[in-house]
This record gives sequence, C-alpha cells and structure tokens, in this order.
Amino acid sequence: MTETIHFPVSVSEMRERYLKLYTGAVNDVMRFDYKVNAALPASYRPLRENMKLCGQAFTVKGAPDITTDGEFEMRARMLEALPENSIVMFDCTGDTVTAQWGEVMTMAAMRTGCRGAFVNGIRDTDAILRLNFPVFHQYRTNVGMLGRFRMFHYQKPVRIGEVTIRPGDWIFGDIDGVICIPAENAYDVLLRAEGILKKEVGIRDMVNSGIKPMEVVAQGGYF
Repeated sequence: MTETIHFPVSVSEMRERYLKLYTGAVNDVMRFDYKVNAALPASYRPLRENMKLCGQAFTVKGAPDITTDGEFEMRARMLEALPENSIVMFDCTGDTVTAQWGEVMTMAAMRTGCRGAFVNGIRDTDAILRLNFPVFHQYRTNVGMLGRFRMFHYQKPVRIGEVTIRPGDWIFGDIDGVICIPAENAYDVLLRAEGILKKEVGIRDMVNSGIKPMEVVAQGGYF
C-alpha cells in the first residue's frame, strides 16, 4: 500500500476541481513538466460520452482462471474495502472474454462512495446506465467471470498499458481517455492544469478576434 499523501485541500475539493478540467490539459502537464507518459490505453472508452472518472485509485489484479474456490468471498472483501472517492482500477491481464463488472458490483460500490470503475469488460449495461455510474471499458459481454476469470489481489501496484498505478494515485478520465497522476504530484498537477485553462481563455479570445495564427503564437499562444 502506498503511503498516504496529505494534500493542502480535501480530497473532495481536489476531485471537484479536477472535474472542471479536461484530460488534454492534464496530459500536457505530465508530458512537458514531469516528462512522463500518464495516459492509459486509448482502447478504454466511457460508457456514456459525458462520463468522467475522478478519484483515487483502488487497484485490483485479476486474470483468466477456471478456479472458483473463495472467488465470491474475495470479490465481497474487495467491495467492502472500497474507500470514499475511489476509482476501481482493474488490471485484467489482457482478458477479452469476461465481464469483470456488472450491476450488483456497481450498486455495492456506490454504497461505499466509490466514484467509478476502469475495467476490460462489463455486462448489465442497461442497469449501469440507469445508475449513472462512471465506467470506462473496452467491451461489453454477457459472459460472467465466475469460472473464467478471478481476482488475485487488490491494493497493490498494477500496470495497465505503459502506466504503473499505485493505490492512492489520482485517476482522471473523460471522453478523450484516462490519465494516472502519481499521488505525490496530484495537487501540483491540478494547479498547473488550472493555469492552462486560464491561459486558453486568452488564446480563444485572440483567435475569435481575428488575430492570425502566427501572431497568436508570437503573443505566447499555441494551437
């Protein structure tokens, strides 16, 4: 478990401020200021286009597996351990067959104050949509995971795509994808991304006023 990071503001306030951003701005901060790739695979999409993920990572590791002993109990313990303002981050070890997330798991997660899930496969899609729970996924299927996929452990570092995700890291996702921000950098990244949004107001004003693109760049803008 990653050491708990104490932020200058509450987790709830940070979350609300991140939700006012967009992932492109946060990605630019991570790429240019921190020199790291923070983007999770582009194949994960929001269940609804307007859904956003924002909160602290609760990591889960699982893989295709035909054994079933203790699987329900492991799943139940994981759901009971979800903290408020968490995002469930499933490292599914490349599974392309089963649904790791469905209606009842969504209901249980929402009861804890969990704010979303990032998984390979989902089912019970209509029910999840009615619950308006943010889920980013790769595919939908009617195949449940019992006897085909199982969880191995949770709240340990996982790797999805090129990104290592630790418990407590910040997850931010929108229609353009999902980003992982290391917990120790999350507040500074928030401030820098908020600065980008303020700067872009001026850039839009210049473009709308009819200033030519080269002049916009000369005045510190960009495209």
